[in-house]
Amino acid sequence: MTASSPEPDAPSRTIGTALQRPFAVGFFLTLGALAAIALGMAISDLVTIWIYIAFALFAALGLDPLVRRLERRGVGRAWAIVIVYFAFAILLVGVLWLVIPTVVEQVSQFIRDLPDMIAAFQRTEVYLWLREQFGDQVPALLGDVQKFLTDPSNIAAIGGGVLQIGISIGTTLSGLIIIIVLSLYFLATLPQMKQAFYRLLPARNRALSAELTEEITSSVGGYLSGMVVLAFFNALVTFILYSVLGLPFPLLLAVVSFCITIIPLVGTVLFWGIGSVVALFASPLSALVFAAAYLVYMQLEAYVLTPRVMNKTISVPGSLVVIGALVGGTLMGLLGALVAIPVTASILLIIKKVVIPRQDAKA
Repeated sequence: MTASSPEPDAPSRTIGTALQRPFAVGFFLTLGALAAIALGMAISDLVTIWIYIAFALFAALGLDPLVRRLERRGVGRAWAIVIVYFAFAILLVGVLWLVIPTVVEQVSQFIRDLPDMIAAFQRTEVYLWLREQFGDQVPALLGDVQKFLTDPSNIAAIGGGVLQIGISIGTTLSGLIIIIVLSLYFLATLPQMKQAFYRLLPARNRALSAELTEEITSSVGGYLSGMVVLAFFNALVTFILYSVLGLPFPLLLAVVSFCITIIPLVGTVLFWGIGSVVALFASPLSALVFAAAYLVYMQLEAYVLTPRVMNKTISVPGSLVVIGALVGGTLMGLLGALVAIPVTASILLIIKKVVIPRQDAKA
């Protein structure tokens, strides 16, 4: 009686089947690879949509503390959302009312003053020196520049670039509208979204997950609100300094200050340079005073305002703030820089509440 041969194990049977049917296996592997490539391309093509969703979600989390504050005073959530968005709409319209007329006025003023500016330049010592060095080429060049800027045919040729700028502005405005509408839906359904997320988790993990989620969303909302408050103080200081020093466009520079200083870490330093350079064109002495005064305010903001505004919202070591902002800005640009600090805080919170207790339990 002969002993039966041992049954081959599962991996051996799989390899044997693959060797017997190489074309079928190769076809399905190629089909899977193509499906993965198509999925990756689809995700890449939808990157703008993901950015809209991310901005809308963070806007909703940033406005949620205001809505909750109104709810604690007896206002229903629906009416609280209406009040918050109405105030936000008024603020947005006010910003556009400050920026757009100023830009249009300055462009028109430049076109009107162009002949006088050229005539004034021809009376300067720089123009006389250039004419001595290059002869009649300098007056001819100035004449060509003036003719080009005042010739309707050239303006029509420039229209293509203006059209592209208009399209870009239209795309930005449409994206802003999409973000506002999405954030409205997110804010209105934020409690339901949290509950639906909890239901997807095992029952034994829901209590801890709810605690972590509430703490993370509160920290993110408080952080975004704090950034808006700090940007408002920057804009207010800019407006006061520009008005007191008699520098041009104080309202416009205040709006620019608000938009730039809302960027974490580098925003305040970046606007310090921009505001000083703009002031330099008006008056070197005023620019020096502005640079010194704004530098003093930056120290007050770093050591007085920021701790008071952010002490109840988020706590991240300084080194991790810098690393997170660099990584986020490299991967996702402005959006990554904005969300780097709350994401870093969320990761630290999960490590503190989940990872470390599990490691301690293994002792």
